[in-house]
Amino acid sequence: MSASEIEKDPAALKEDGNALFKAGDIQGAVCCYSKAIKRSDSPAERAVLYRNRCACYLKQEEYSKAEADASKALDADPGDVKARFRRAQAFQKLCRLDQAFLDAQRCAQVEPKNKTFHDLLRQLGAQIQQKSVQLNSTDARVQQMFSLLLDASAKDSDRQKAAQNLVVLSREDAGAEQIFRNDGVKLIQKLLQSKQEEVVLSALRTLVGLCTGHQSRTMAIVNELGMEQLCAVMGAGASTVSLAACHLLQVMFEALTEGMNKEIRGKDEAILPEPSKELRSMLRHLMEMMPASNVSGPGRDSAINLLIKQVPRKSMKNPDNSLTLWVIDQGLKKILEVAGTVAELSDGPPLTDNSHMSCSVLLSKLYDDLRSDAERDNFNKLCEEYVQQHFSRHGLDGKLRAIQTVSVLLQGPSDVGNRTLEMSGMMDAVIALCASEDATHQQVAVETVIHAAGKAKRASFITANGVALLKDLYKKSDNDRIRVRALVGLCKLGSAGGTDFSMKQFAEGSTLKLAKQCRKWLCNESLPKTSRRWSVEGLAYLTFDADVKEDLVEDKNALLAMFELAKSEDKTVLFAVGSTLVNCTNSYEVEKPDPQMVELAKYAKQHVPEEHPKDAPSYVEKRLGKLLASGVVSALVCMVKQESPALTEACKDCIARVFLALVDRQEDRGTVVAQGGGKALIPLAFDNTDIGKVKAAQALAKITITSNPQIAFPGERIYEMVRPLISLLSLECTLLQNFEALMALTNLAGISERIRQKIIKEKAVSKIEGYMFEEHGLVRAAATECMCNLVLSTEVQKLYLSTGNDRLKLLVLYSGEEDERLRKAAAGTLAMLTAEQPELCARIPGTTTHWLEILQSLLLCEITDLRHRGVVIVHNMMQAEKSLAETIMESEALEILSVLAKGGEGTPEPVSKTAQNCLDQAIEYSIIMTREGRGKGKGTEP
Repeated sequence: MSASEIEKDPAALKEDGNALFKAGDIQGAVCCYSKAIKRSDSPAERAVLYRNRCACYLKQEEYSKAEADASKALDADPGDVKARFRRAQAFQKLCRLDQAFLDAQRCAQVEPKNKTFHDLLRQLGAQIQQKSVQLNSTDARVQQMFSLLLDASAKDSDRQKAAQNLVVLSREDAGAEQIFRNDGVKLIQKLLQSKQEEVVLSALRTLVGLCTGHQSRTMAIVNELGMEQLCAVMGAGASTVSLAACHLLQVMFEALTEGMNKEIRGKDEAILPEPSKELRSMLRHLMEMMPASNVSGPGRDSAINLLIKQVPRKSMKNPDNSLTLWVIDQGLKKILEVAGTVAELSDGPPLTDNSHMSCSVLLSKLYDDLRSDAERDNFNKLCEEYVQQHFSRHGLDGKLRAIQTVSVLLQGPSDVGNRTLEMSGMMDAVIALCASEDATHQQVAVETVIHAAGKAKRASFITANGVALLKDLYKKSDNDRIRVRALVGLCKLGSAGGTDFSMKQFAEGSTLKLAKQCRKWLCNESLPKTSRRWSVEGLAYLTFDADVKEDLVEDKNALLAMFELAKSEDKTVLFAVGSTLVNCTNSYEVEKPDPQMVELAKYAKQHVPEEHPKDAPSYVEKRLGKLLASGVVSALVCMVKQESPALTEACKDCIARVFLALVDRQEDRGTVVAQGGGKALIPLAFDNTDIGKVKAAQALAKITITSNPQIAFPGERIYEMVRPLISLLSLECTLLQNFEALMALTNLAGISERIRQKIIKEKAVSKIEGYMFEEHGLVRAAATECMCNLVLSTEVQKLYLSTGNDRLKLLVLYSGEEDERLRKAAAGTLAMLTAEQPELCARIPGTTTHWLEILQSLLLCEITDLRHRGVVIVHNMMQAEKSLAETIMESEALEILSVLAKGGEGTPEPVSKTAQNCLDQAIEYSIIMTREGRGKGKGTEP
């Protein structure tokens, strides 16, 4: 805060707020009013400030905050009609119609002649009547559904239809309320015990409707149904039922946690107790599902997924990680029970192919959420104790469980995995088990070696001791499951040089042979999907080599097999597929070394990375074409849709990079959109790594620039794109990303007022204005074009109406620049502003002494579009004020307009017609005269 702001008293801050509000800077006004409220000691003054801030919140659609501020103003002054009216407006938007009606009625009683108050009363009356009719109608429908569902003699098909209708009703506010009030939860409890899967699914989906955004109902339902029953449903055998129950619990978590962060929770009006007790109870039940043998594999995966989403902090800015510490204390060993389970042995809980990967993600998320060395040391200690406890047991089963746990930890919090791997005797046991005659023992040990090979601390040891072992297993084993895993280990070690062509670990041609074997196993449908998944892992490492990339994209069968695996239930393959595609499309980050530094390195005989000749842009472009032809987009879309912990941020980052590479060529964008790529990119732009968000947003921008956004992103999706595009207007992004975002926003802003309001609400206007000063000509012109479309909105026009800034001056000066694109955008913006806000016309002469020359240069321009913009601006100015018309007519503009008005070759009709309108306006003002008449001023004939 500046010294001048510190010295300001509440009254001065209030005036500043009022000025900012009038200028359209709503957030700035909120800041001023908030500071004034803190500094004011006068209850009357604070009441006015609350009332003013309430108006700001209404503009920002923060209706709960608006209602709270209006209520505070009324507490101090119950007779404040403005505050009461604003509270009525807030109540109306919050669907609290009865309270809104009472406030509006009170306003109308105080000022019976105020038309605005009576209009609001009529609106509210109609809404209340409509809601009453809807409630009565809904009540009858709910009763009908209940009767059918409780009638044991009714046909199964009728009962299923009734259950589905109940789902539809629960999604409406009135329907959800009626179901809840008519003891619907007890009925749903009976439906959950049905043996018909469709009925159980309908019951779960009805509960989703009841709980969505409603804290009090959610708390009541959790207490009435009990987490035991909900967890039992989620732990059932059917994966569809398990996923539906998982979704319900996710909705319940959201309703409870979001409610804790809001002044008014959900849609509730009553003061509610904190739901932390229910939340802890729900989490405890999920942890108890981990080692339970009666829980199905899909059910356990769902429980892990919920813990991943609900336990770690959403933002590192939040200092409270107590929930993570509680889960580690109460449930870490239960999670490690799942991590250490070897599926082929009978003494552990049922698992799916995804369970170990899900455990790894959960452990990693918990570890990353720890804040201090002491917390991390405790996590390490608990893991080491668990591993040591099983490793020290007699017999192989304990050692296998310990090694399997280490294998999972190496994939997750690798620091912890490394520490457990370095425990006394652990690495020797792993190497020994690789030579075991038991395929299960071999498999666990080899997978541990593979995961250890990627970790810096162990890689040198594995390289020195593991290559011979893995080669031996690959060549001599009779079991393809072991051979494919040994192959992946070799691939991983052989790719240590990355994309550096000069650093090859194996002899010339070895990587191509390994890749060929990977593709062979990938296409072998007789192998289990888990083994085929490992062959994709191998390709993920080998495709650092451009020769391997070329061979893979030429092998259509291998590509199709890989894409089919990406769409399968085995989610653990997602990252391997993503990494392989990133390598094939060269969409990884590559830093181009400084040529001078390269020469110095060569002189000093230091290693200089070399690019493979087949990584040149022409080769990459051909590979992209082949991937598109093989159906890569549909595979990527399916990968994005996966609700699995295996779809990690790193995996989403890979998918976003590949999408960006695929839409790089303009002619390919239509194919990507037609196959669902546009829809898939939106969630990637919100939930991803920081770089992944940027890549996804840039891909969205490229599509929006060259496609019709209403077709590419139909319905509400077009509004979801605004925020990712605005995120590219950052100094951390490249100028190309800035430029593409501005171009995309220009297209969106030209579609509708609702989209323009969305752009304004996301606080993009000031950022766009900033880029209007950018040195790079294309970026500056793109920002001005975007502003040209945004000025169609009244709020943006008000920014230009406000005094004390150079917004108008900038447009006038840009209209005289040499850059044709910039001139068109600036003159177009000026033409629209002077048409919509005539008072701006009088300010143009004050912007620069060269304003008249700039207008004349537009009128004389050979470019038709610029000439048209020029005559429109002149016409608007002449219509606005007679004195402006006189100034213009006294200049050479009169002669130019006279020539333009005559039309002829090279002068389009819109230009000549508008020029004639200018002359007609001058005649009307009697500035010039016609042949038939005489006028004041110059006697020039038009």
